[in-house]
Amino acid sequence: MSRRPDAQGRLFFTDHMKEQKLTRKKPLIFLTGFMGSGKSTIGPILANTLGYRYIDMDKYIEEKSNKRITEIFSSEGEQAFRVLERNTLEELIQCERCVVSLGGGAITNEQNCRLVSQNGVLVYLKISPREIIERVQYRTDRPMLKDADGNQLPPPELEKRVLGLLEAREPFYLRSDIVINTDNLSIGVTVDEVMKKIRDLIRQE
Repeated sequence: MSRRPDAQGRLFFTDHMKEQKLTRKKPLIFLTGFMGSGKSTIGPILANTLGYRYIDMDKYIEEKSNKRITEIFSSEGEQAFRVLERNTLEELIQCERCVVSLGGGAITNEQNCRLVSQNGVLVYLKISPREIIERVQYRTDRPMLKDADGNQLPPPELEKRVLGLLEAREPFYLRSDIVINTDNLSIGVTVDEVMKKIRDLIRQE
C-alpha cells in the first residue's frame, strides 16, 4: 500500500502496520482506566509506536494552571478541578495524531464520555481491584485517595474508597471502543494488545 497525505480520519502505523483509514473518527487515541492502571506508562510507548504525539492530561492541566492536581483539589475543590478538566478535554479533542492519557475520573460523566467517544478511539486499561490497591497504596499524589484533611487513607479505608470509586466509574470505562485486561501483562505485551485491537477495529470500519 502506498503512502498517502495525512488527513482527518487516518491513522499512521509503523513497522508491520500500514496507514489505514478510520471512517468515523479522528486519528486520536484516548487511554482511560483507574489510577494506577498504567496509562502514563503505556501512553508514551504507544504514541512512539504509532508515530504520534503523547499528552498526559493531568500534567497538561498542571502546566497550564501552574498548580499540581493536589493543590487544585485542596485549594479549589474537586468541582473546580472537574470544570478545568472538562475545558481541557474540549481543547484536546482538537488535536490529531495524539495519544492522550486521561485522568481516572475524566470520562465519568455523560458529557465527557460522549465527547471522547465521538472524537477518538477510547481504550480502557482494566486492572483488578487488588492490583489497583497494591499500586496506589503508597502514592501521595492522589487526592481522591485522601481524607477530608488531606491525609493518606489507612488500608481498610483505602480499599473501601477504591472499590467505591471503581464501582461508580467502571460503567463509563466499559463503554470504551477497546478494553484490555492488563493484569499480569508486561508493558510490551500490553502495547502489542492495544495495537492489535486498534488494527482489528479499523478493519471493522
